[in-house]
Amino acid sequence: MMHCPETFPIPLIHLEETDSTNRYLKQLCDQSTVEELTTIVAEFQTSGRGQRGNTWESEAGKNLMFSFVLYPTFLEARRQFLLSQLISLAIKEELDQYADGFSIKWPNDIYWHNRKIAGILIENNLIGSSISRSIVGVGLNINQTDFHSDAPNPVSLGQITGKEHECLVILAQIIRRFKESYTSIGSNHAQTIGSRYQQALFRSKGMHRYKDTNGEFLATISHIESDGILVLHDEQGKERRYAFKEVQYLL
Repeated sequence: MMHCPETFPIPLIHLEETDSTNRYLKQLCDQSTVEELTTIVAEFQTSGRGQRGNTWESEAGKNLMFSFVLYPTFLEARRQFLLSQLISLAIKEELDQYADGFSIKWPNDIYWHNRKIAGILIENNLIGSSISRSIVGVGLNINQTDFHSDAPNPVSLGQITGKEHECLVILAQIIRRFKESYTSIGSNHAQTIGSRYQQALFRSKGMHRYKDTNGEFLATISHIESDGILVLHDEQGKERRYAFKEVQYLL
């Protein structure tokens, strides 16, 4: 059982079990008025979803599986990658308080060295050129020690630190970090957020192996553009540009 902090920074709905916190929150928003940053957290998900249609393995009561709602109507659809940067940084920078070695694997997986500790799925609704609603779903491994799926490289915070952690205390801190950055987007320069994100990137330096539709190659990360495009420079010095799902990291 997760123990909720006495004060929580946003409205929290705590479920014992659901098929997907993203789906539950979407249905709730479709049926009623839901305050921004309202968060659904579940002890167990029967069919949690990740990027590329993957599922997220999580032992009941051991990890954080949560979703929260945003109404970023001030944000043009072409700038939606900014939300991905903000939540990735909030999680990564909170985990930095517990150990070294965390990074963001483009676009928004959280890694500890070469092992994945968190995944993020953001689902946006658009009206015209603006985002009307975003549902942000996160799976973050906290206390699980045994993983049985075919995922190649999972790790938990408990495995890293050798200690058990209070899931909802970590969730509260992640939400506080995100809320602080999100509410100041208007006065913050996207360039500052982009710089923080760039510095936090997995394999931000050196040549590493990638794969696209033409095969494997070695490249270094040049930069990430404001719309989320990954720009690489290969061994021949050629610039390669990729949208999400167009290139694969080889671990």
